Amino acid sequence: MTDTRPETPAPDLQALFSRALDEPAPGPLLRPVSPAHIPQPSLAAQRVAGPAILPVGHEVLAELRSRASVRIGEAVGADASMSEQDRRQHGQSVITQVVSAWATKYAASVRELSAEEERAVREAVFDELFRAGRLQPLLDDPNVENIIIYGDQVRVDYADRPSRSWDPVAPTDRDLINLVNHLARMQGQGERALTPATPNLNMRLADGSRLAASAWITPRPSIVIRRHRTRGQSLDDLVRWGTIDSTLAAFLRAAVKGRKNVIVVGSQGVGKTSLLRAMAREIPRNERVGTLESEYELYLHEDPEGPEVVAYEGRESNGERGADGKLQGELTLSDLFPQLLRMSLRRVIVGEVRSKEVVPMLHAMNEGEGGSMATLHARSPQLSIERLATLCLEAGIGMTEALAYRLIAQAVDLIVYVRLVDETELVGPDGRTGRKHRFVSHVMEITGIGEGGRPSCQMVFAPREQNGRREPRAVPHGNISQACLEDLVRAGLDRSILHNRPWGSWGVPLETVMPV
Repeated sequence: MTDTRPETPAPDLQALFSRALDEPAPGPLLRPVSPAHIPQPSLAAQRVAGPAILPVGHEVLAELRSRASVRIGEAVGADASMSEQDRRQHGQSVITQVVSAWATKYAASVRELSAEEERAVREAVFDELFRAGRLQPLLDDPNVENIIIYGDQVRVDYADRPSRSWDPVAPTDRDLINLVNHLARMQGQGERALTPATPNLNMRLADGSRLAASAWITPRPSIVIRRHRTRGQSLDDLVRWGTIDSTLAAFLRAAVKGRKNVIVVGSQGVGKTSLLRAMAREIPRNERVGTLESEYELYLHEDPEGPEVVAYEGRESNGERGADGKLQGELTLSDLFPQLLRMSLRRVIVGEVRSKEVVPMLHAMNEGEGGSMATLHARSPQLSIERLATLCLEAGIGMTEALAYRLIAQAVDLIVYVRLVDETELVGPDGRTGRKHRFVSHVMEITGIGEGGRPSCQMVFAPREQNGRREPRAVPHGNISQACLEDLVRAGLDRSILHNRPWGSWGVPLETVMPV
C-alpha cells in the first residue's frame, strides 16, 4: 500500500540500540490515553489492561527482536524437523539469553533493571516474534470486547467501562499491514492475507477472536477485532450473568432437546454467538452435529462436554479469478453446505447467516429432524423475518417473495431476540458510570402461514408493563401453540412456568441509569 503520510528515513537500529544504553528510561510501551472525565480503573484493572512499564522504547525492542530472530532462524535451518512448539520453546530460551545480555550492559551504563522490568522486556520481544506484538496486551485483557484500529488511531471497547483511546500498535500503515499478515501466517488459515489483490481479510485469531481488515480500498488500513471473552459457558452461566433467567433457561433447554429450529437474532456485539453456543451445549452428546462458519467462533468441536461435531469453515480466495470469473480458492458457506449435509448429521448449526446460504439452511431445517440453529443480524424479532426473506430473494435462484415466506414459515419454529443496552457513557445520580446490559427480551414463535402469505407469529416471552411496574427483559406471556407446547413438555419443560410466572424469575430489577 502507498502510505501517503510523510515518513522519516529508516532508522539506524544499531545506533539507536547503542544510544539507548546511555539514555534515561522512556515511558511505557503501550499506555491508555484517558480523557480527564473518564474514571480511571483500579490498579488491578490497569495491570490487566496494559503491559508492565518497559525501560526502553520500540526501537530497542526492534533490535532485540532482530537479534533473537537471527539466532532462532539459524536453529530452525539446522533442524528442519523442529515443530512449531519446539520453535517457540527454543525461541523463549534465545530471547532470555539475548535480553539477559542486553540487561547486563544496560545496568552497567544506565541502571539495573528490576526483575519485573526484565520480564516485561522478554515478554514484549516474545510477543513481537510469536504472538500479536503490541496488540497482545489488549488480547490478554478479559474485559476487552472490541479493538478498532484505523491507521494510528486505536479505540478499545470494554465490557465494564467506557471506550478508551490507545497508543498506535504499529509505527506506520505499512507496519500495521505487516502485523495483520503476521497474524494470518501464524493462524495457518489457507491463503488468507491482506494484499492489493485481496484487500479484505477475515480470519480468527488463536484466542478465538474474529479479525476483519481492509486496506487499499480505504484511506488507511481499517481493522476490527471482535473478541469472544467466553467460550465454555452454559445456560446456567448466562442466568448468573443476567442474560436470561431460570424460567427462560428451562424453556430454551427444552426447545433444544425438543428439536425446535431456533434462530438467535440481534444487532452486532449483543451476545448472539454466546447464547447459541450455550444452547448448543444442551444437545445430547450422542448426536452428530454439523457447524458451518466463516471463521470458527462456536468452537463446539473443541468442547469435550458437547455433542459429536463436524466443523466446517469457509475459505477466502487468493485474489485471482478463473476463466469463469469466480474467485480462485474461495469456499463460501453456500459452497460447503451440500457437502456438510452428506455427513450423516442430525442437526446443522450456522454460525451467522449473511448471504445465500440462507436457502440451504432453511431447507435443512425444513427437511431434517429439527433442532437446527443459526444467528442473524436483525433489529427486532419481527424484522428478522423480513431479513430472512430478503436474503432468500438475493440468493439469485429466482425465488419469489411468496415462496420465501412459505419456506420461512415451514422451517423456523422460534426466534430469540437478544438486546444490548449500553450505558457506559452515562453517569447516574450517585456518580457511578453505567454499564452494558445484555439480555434476551423476546422469544417469538412462528406458527405457520398467516394473512397475505406471511408467517404468523406470537410472543411466547416479551417485556411486560403492568400496574406501574415494567420489566424490559423477557417474561412469559402464555402465548404458545399446543403442538409446540406438547413437544417441549415431552422434552422436560414444566408447562406451569409459562402461566404461573408472569414476571419470570429475574429476581432483582434491571439496574440501569435511564429507564429502559
